[in-house]
Amino acid sequence: MSEQQVEALPSEEHHEGGFRPIEELARDTSVGGPHYGELIEQMRTLMDRVRLANPSDEQALDAINTLKGLNDKLGEAVVDEWSAPTWHRTDLPSRGNITLPPFLVDQADREGVRARITFRTFHLGGNGAAHGGHIALGFDDLLGMTAAVYTRAVTRTAFLHCDYRAITPLNTELQLHGWVERQEGRKVFVRATLHDGERLCAEAHGLFLLLKPGQQ
Repeated sequence: MSEQQVEALPSEEHHEGGFRPIEELARDTSVGGPHYGELIEQMRTLMDRVRLANPSDEQALDAINTLKGLNDKLGEAVVDEWSAPTWHRTDLPSRGNITLPPFLVDQADREGVRARITFRTFHLGGNGAAHGGHIALGFDDLLGMTAAVYTRAVTRTAFLHCDYRAITPLNTELQLHGWVERQEGRKVFVRATLHDGERLCAEAHGLFLLLKPGQQ
């Protein structure tokens, strides 16, 4: 790790559960450069292809060699997590975080968070439906954002309960809505829904806890 990367790591004063302080999020959407969004999109497309790929031996060996070269190239660009673009790139779906189903935020204030989310081929559970685990992941990130925007503080998930009401389709823009029901001290109680038009696909409720200074 370079000297510059070491300096970017959180100090005791700067450490908020391993998250960026709220006031520092989305400060610079140029981090990662103008081509970062396309890089993430190509990576998502790769994940979609691999999810349903049945390559021949020749295709697999060729892809392996290509991926080895790509991993070596991207290995030269790896930074510590505090320096990664995904803390800031609110201009990209899911902030450019490929571990999340891609969503775009339309509203984020104390009244709640509204977003449009698309579960892609990579998120397939079976029979054309999104995997419940990926749906829960989308809820978790949205509700974490909901709690953070409401409290203007860093939170961690204490529990998250999901109810699956109908099949959640792939490659379809769906509506996510999260809001805070109430706050009791450090406890923030939240709810969320996932809709395909008028049809309720899933809903969730959970508890998020405000972190104490320096708490992980």
